Formats: sequence, C-alpha cells, structure tokens
Amino acid sequence: MFCSFFTSADIIICLWKCPALLDHFTSTPEKKSHTVKAQLIICALMLSILSVVVGKGSQHDFSVFKGCRLLLHPDALLLADSGYQGMHGLHQNSVLPIKKQKGKPLSAEDKAHNKALSKQRVFIEHVNRRCKIFRIVKDVYRGKHKNYSLTWSLVAALVNLRYGNI
Repeated sequence: MFCSFFTSADIIICLWKCPALLDHFTSTPEKKSHTVKAQLIICALMLSILSVVVGKGSQHDFSVFKGCRLLLHPDALLLADSGYQGMHGLHQNSVLPIKKQKGKPLSAEDKAHNKALSKQRVFIEHVNRRCKIFRIVKDVYRGKHKNYSLTWSLVAALVNLRYGNI
C-alpha cells in the first residue's frame, strides 16, 4: 500500500505494534500461544493509518513487517523502534534508535539522535491513543482469531474518518 498523493520525499511512515491477548476457552501448555500483534503503518504527516498488519504475538516485529510485503517507495522515510533492527537491509531510508552496547554507555550524539527520533514518533503515539479509545482493541479480544485483523482495520478506518485523515 502506498500513499500516492504525496511526493516520495513527503512520506514518513512510522511502525507501531500493539500486542493483545486473545481469549481462548481451552487451556494449552504453550507459552504465549494466544497473543496477537497488530502493526500499524502510519503516515506521520497526515497522522492517518495507512495499513494494519496482524501477526502472531510470539513472532518478532521485524519478521511481521517482512511478512506483510508492503510496497513502499524507496524515498519514503521509515521511523521505527528498536524492535525493527535490521530494517536498513530491507529499506535503505529508515531511522532506528541506537542501542547501547554491553558495557558501553551511549555517547551524547547517540542520545541526541534517539531523543530527536522520539520527538518525531510522539505524534504517532497520539494516533495509537485514538485507537485505544475503542474497547475492542484495548481489552482482551473475545472474538474469533481470524476476525482480529478485520477488527483492527475497522478501528483504523473509524479513527481516520473521525479525525478527518482520509
């Protein structure tokens, strides 16, 4: 999915994940077997949700992103959190926070980079709050597993409609 009414330099896409527990009536011994992860792809300029991708909760964030096979313009700027380490190999124009190495503190410029990135991503957290107003996505999901992505798509459409970001 590609936001075609912007020039390629104007698109800033932020990735955000929302883990949720699914209610299941049978008890299984497997750990984390009933969690689902919803990944929102948000345009930071319009603050609209462009796409929703759902994956297993035990799956890594970056593998959920790779599995969705989203078509992005090469000039689109991707802002992601540290769960998407390795994004540079898949999308060259991506910005990730710098992680501290074991036994070494972050330098002042690394801290400044992380702070600037978090200042850009804070607006995305406001979009996440708009989604979390809906009880069906903030509480334990009691519907069928196969309908979870449809639920998130409907919530994303309602958020976009409510805040005029269509």
